Amino acid sequence: MKFSLNWLREFVELPNDAGQLAELLTFAGVETEQIEQRGADFENVVVAQIKSSEQHPNADRLSVCIVEDGSGETRQIVCGAKNYKVDDKVPLARPGAVLADNLKIKASKLRGVESQGMLCSAKELGLAEDAAGLLILSPEARIGAPIGELFPNDTILDVEITPNRSDLLSHYGLAREIAALTRKPLRGLQMAEPATGAGASVQISAPNECPFYSARRIENVTVDSSPAWLRAKLEAVGIRPINVVVDIANFVMLEIGQPLHVFDGDKLRGGINVRLALPNERMLALDGRSYKFRGDELLVADLEGAVGIAGVMGGEESGVTPATRNVLLESAYFLPRSVRRTARNLNLPSDASYRFERGVDPAMVLRASQHAAQLIAELAGGTPARETIVAGTLPAPPPGFSLRYARCDELVGTRVEPAEADRILEGFGLQKLGGTNEQSTWRIPSYRTDLRREVDLIEEIVRVFGINRIPSADRSRFTPVSTADRRYDFEMELRNKLVARGFSEVRTSVLIGRDSLGKEFVPTAVELRNPLSEDHVALRPSLLPGLLAVLERNVRAGAKSIRLFEIGRVFLPPTGEETRGLALLLCGEAMSRPHWRDRNVRRLDLYDLKGALAALGLGDVALRRVESAQFSLGIEVSLNEKRLGIAGQLLSMQSRANGPVFVAEMDLPNEIGISQGTPKFHELQRFPSVSRDIALIAPEELSHAEILAVIKGAREALLAAVELFDLFSGEGAENIGAGRKSLAYSLTYQDKNRTLTSEDVSAAHARVRERLKSELGVELRE
Repeated sequence: MKFSLNWLREFVELPNDAGQLAELLTFAGVETEQIEQRGADFENVVVAQIKSSEQHPNADRLSVCIVEDGSGETRQIVCGAKNYKVDDKVPLARPGAVLADNLKIKASKLRGVESQGMLCSAKELGLAEDAAGLLILSPEARIGAPIGELFPNDTILDVEITPNRSDLLSHYGLAREIAALTRKPLRGLQMAEPATGAGASVQISAPNECPFYSARRIENVTVDSSPAWLRAKLEAVGIRPINVVVDIANFVMLEIGQPLHVFDGDKLRGGINVRLALPNERMLALDGRSYKFRGDELLVADLEGAVGIAGVMGGEESGVTPATRNVLLESAYFLPRSVRRTARNLNLPSDASYRFERGVDPAMVLRASQHAAQLIAELAGGTPARETIVAGTLPAPPPGFSLRYARCDELVGTRVEPAEADRILEGFGLQKLGGTNEQSTWRIPSYRTDLRREVDLIEEIVRVFGINRIPSADRSRFTPVSTADRRYDFEMELRNKLVARGFSEVRTSVLIGRDSLGKEFVPTAVELRNPLSEDHVALRPSLLPGLLAVLERNVRAGAKSIRLFEIGRVFLPPTGEETRGLALLLCGEAMSRPHWRDRNVRRLDLYDLKGALAALGLGDVALRRVESAQFSLGIEVSLNEKRLGIAGQLLSMQSRANGPVFVAEMDLPNEIGISQGTPKFHELQRFPSVSRDIALIAPEELSHAEILAVIKGAREALLAAVELFDLFSGEGAENIGAGRKSLAYSLTYQDKNRTLTSEDVSAAHARVRERLKSELGVELRE
């Protein structure tokens, strides 16, 4: 909310520096988001009156105006705006003036017609963000007066008010807060309650939503533009002046926080009834839109229908116009939750609903009505009725409660003298009912509905006492690393490794829709008893459906290379046992864009998926082909002969991607992360290694893993590494025999203590060859 410092100074003495005031409020929990400088104190910009206006001879969208600027001579001005009429008073920038954004004015010709200056909009004077026509000034403005007299320099604070501090949603409320924080006297408002009476002209049919409603008739008003001082106050905080009656209602709301509404009394039919809307009932609001009601919105109605949305916005048909002569002034207390529900249902926020949603001060409802009636009588010449007609009962003020000074010291962490605590609370408007040296009892003012417990009073004391005065204390404690910590570190390490290989992490919902049940990777699932929607009816037993949905969205968005992974919870049917899982998905091109030196496009394949699994560093992960209904090529993933999950290439019907999709899903048991331990450092070997090759012919069904196990099972002390570097099988391998394949391995021998001789290597290599022949029956090739 925006606050004018000039307006605040009418109630309390302010610090000279606006930044100091903003810091004071922010440290007290009232955050100041922005400080703006307003005003239009420009040289050579004066009030001028339009004496005549004619169409420009050479331009359809321009007019030629003759204006009087108080200099004794008239000026000819070419103008492009259309929102004025003859005799209006507007800002005139004479030649030599420099406006906002360093706009320099000089005499010039526009389409062949001389213009001796420029008529200004609010934007050109730095008073508004838009330039919707000229800035029309008050008829009372003096011709030739500097524009700075109408728009004096001001500083505007943009303050973020928390929902529980509705008492700060007015200039008087914030001034009251500043007075308490700075220990300056507050200049109070002299507002008495009007005489009231009950009558059939006002009734409440929905007392649960509207506890209290008041209406006062004011006759013989003259609806004209507002005086300059009133317009300046509204414009300073971003409110557009409309007419004197509506502006008074807005002024009272901004000054003391009570929203008001003014009806055209002659357009109302019968009395006022505050009721709930009828289903499908409609009303044309002041914003020009027709709203359809569901039936739980609160309305203000007459005998013929709704004339206002209670606490939100009035109706267009009962609005005040220049022809209005008699008005009905509304001031009410609407229940916050009712206004909040209505504003949300209609998507119709307003300045009034913003305050009613947070709660207004019940003590100000009638006082605000009296204040507005007096201003209407003074500025619009109206005659208020002797009584204000009321219905209902105002809410009772908050109950009082006690403050224990020892408890205050305990929570604050330092000594706060009882006298200082009392002074702080009294500064916020609380009334001390009595007490002792140990505790005191306090009456809470009606505008502080947020004070409900003893700890709330202590919080108020701390805000003024100052957190910076509380001595700091070291409360750190050593916490040993837990299993959960190690688990977190392990999963973060997996994430980092996958991201380094070009994968992107996704997060999908643990709840799946009904259309997913019984399909692909969700044959069964643990269903919820009370699902919120058909899209969230069961706990997911697999991560893959979520990844496939993300894949589909990426394909629709035109992604060329897709690498995704997710680490999350899955729930195994039928018990719903919760485990952690990891799922990978690859699809598309290996490179997101082709390299300029190599235009060949390689697509992601099963070996990219295998490389990603190996890069995880889980240990000696083994892959074995299996048959699966979901995969055209299925692979079982195991670690230390224990099954972790499944991987492979999906059947084309499982996704809508244009190319093959490769996925892997595995469990992440708790012991995986813990068993990894700290990485060990291996120093560089000082002695050279020797490599020898083994080429062999084996049956097609003999796997590489089995051959590797036999080579390593020999436990040859000099054998350092084994690598498969050639495989020849399938078509073109008929010369080695049907059902057979050729494999070639490179074996590396090394001793960390000496340089190996040829005899040492040959002996070890021969033992490995013999072991392959004896245990696997393979044919060795020379």
